[in-house]
Parts: sequence; structure tokens; C-alpha cells
Amino acid sequence: MKPVFKLGLCAIMVTGLVACSGGAEQRRQAKDDFSYLQTTPLSQWQTLPDQAPYFSTNYQIPEQDFKGEIGKNVDIRPPRQVLDLVPGARIERDSRGITVAVANEQQLTQLWETVERLANDKTIPVETQAADQIDTGWIAWEKEDSAHQARFRLSRLEQGRRFALGVNMIDSRAKASDEPLTPAEQERYNTLMTNLITVSHDAALRAEARRLAAQRQSDIPMSFGTDRSGLPVIIARAPYEVVWEKLPEMIKPLGFTVESRNQSQGTVKTRHVAPNDERWQALGVEPISLPDNSYTLLLGDLGNRTSINVTDSDGKPVKKATLEALSPALKAAIAQLSQATSQ
Repeated sequence: MKPVFKLGLCAIMVTGLVACSGGAEQRRQAKDDFSYLQTTPLSQWQTLPDQAPYFSTNYQIPEQDFKGEIGKNVDIRPPRQVLDLVPGARIERDSRGITVAVANEQQLTQLWETVERLANDKTIPVETQAADQIDTGWIAWEKEDSAHQARFRLSRLEQGRRFALGVNMIDSRAKASDEPLTPAEQERYNTLMTNLITVSHDAALRAEARRLAAQRQSDIPMSFGTDRSGLPVIIARAPYEVVWEKLPEMIKPLGFTVESRNQSQGTVKTRHVAPNDERWQALGVEPISLPDNSYTLLLGDLGNRTSINVTDSDGKPVKKATLEALSPALKAAIAQLSQATSQ
């Protein structure tokens, strides 16, 4: 017997309104009765002899053969939407499934790597796998409609200058009956599979962007200068948010221990205990002439740069010479942290 995978919707984000209680069937069906199905059919309007009838077209019902579900078969769940998470992608739908068309081959390669990763870590069950095509095993969407299961074909599509990912349902079955999925249900489940891929792809891109950003900011240039008021400060050539996050690690090797901090005010209250000579030798800088005491570091947002100043326990700025010595010490501490992170 082939295994059936149940994929939780929390794994692909909630993209529609879901009832807070009750099973999938309750969410699928209306709660009221269906007595309207017993309504007497419309009959021909009867007029008096020699009467000229007048009918308003405002309430005229078109005469044609309408196809659709009625009663308990009407699915009241909100439609699923393909999440717009692939930059520049164009979503195409047809009777076979969903096509995610992207701008270039590199973008398609990244998207296909996401599909292969989901297959390799068994998030998606695999029946057959080739270089450009994966047929999944049976999948039941947990909390969505566990009565049905489906298999999908995921394809890497390249034709000329067209690059796309195809998501097509190739088979479905119901646990309790032989009733096939309706076209609306097929579209819904194709959307769920597409969103599983696009959400995972977006998460991978965001993680890589954070890694590259941290790598670029691992070496923050430090220099001694003045702020907008002309007062002496240390200038960190990185955005305020980056310096704020890294500051506790930066100042720890210099003998500072953070006691409290307030990001909106840009204040970091610390306690300083001078490191031993071995610590300064390891950093490769001269010791800072700073008595053991409480100090407050003041950070200022200068756009793509950040100012750093230091005041003593009385709120008075430390001497200019102390700031000048602190600047290379911070730079050495950042370099040491960067080296430790890369190892």
C-alpha cells in the first residue's frame, strides 16, 4: 500500500477564511437547511382575455441551461488564490492546472531547486522523479478536505525564451466514494500545491538575503568624526538597525556588559570592567583608558551611518581621546567576531 501524506495548511500559510470550529465538511457546506430545493417550479404567467401584458426586464431570468452544484454540493469556502511571492511571475490557469511563468532561466532554476528540496526532504511524497519532472505520491490536504487525495505532476518548462513551472493534478480519489473532484476542487488543490512551493521558495530567498546582508555587514567600518552638531563621535558606516543588533557583541570584548537598552531612544546602559592585557593583545589594539564604572552608549541614526557616543554615570561625555581610542578597539572587536562567524 502506498503511503498518503497529509500536508498541514499551516505549512503554506492561511490564504482564506477558515472557520474556528467544526470539521472540513461543515466549512464546506452552508449551515442552513436546503428547503429552497423544494420550491415550486416557475409557471407560465396567465393574463386576462384581451389584456396586454407588460413585463419589466429588471427581473427577467435568462433562459439557458445553467450548470453548477446545488444544495449540499455547493462549496461555500472562499476561493484559494496563488500567493504573489515569486517576483515578476505571471500566473496562468487552464483545465490542466497552474503555470507559474517567470522572467528568466535563473529564476526558474531557483524555483525548481525549491521543488527538488521539498521532494528530497519528503515534504512532498515522490512517486517518480526525473531532471525536469516530478510525479508526487498521494496527498491529503489536512484540515482542507481529508476525504479526497490527489497526485500532482510538477514540471520544469522551457521553450525558447519561455520559462515556467507547471503544477498539474494527474489523479485523484475519494475515500468514501468514486465521485471525482469537481473542476473547482481541482483548481483549489492545484492552488494549494502551488502555494506550498511558492511559500517555501520565498522563505529560502529571504533566508539567503538575510545571510548575505549579515555577511556584508560583518565588517562595519569605524572612524572617528563629528555628528551634525559638530561634537566628537564614532561613526559606524552601517544602518542604525544593524549597529543596534550587533552592538552588544561588539562591546563585550572591550569589557562592557549591557544592563539595559532602549532602541527608540538609542540608549545602551552598560557596566565597564577593564579587560586584562591578554584580551587587548588578542585584539591587537592599545588598552582604552576608561575607569571601571557605569556608562551609557548613545546611538544616532544618520541614514546609512550610525553615530556612537559615550557618557559617564553623571551623563557627561567621555574625553575626546577616549573616543579616539575606542574607535579602533571597536573595529578590532568586529573583525574578531567576523572571523569567528566565518569559521
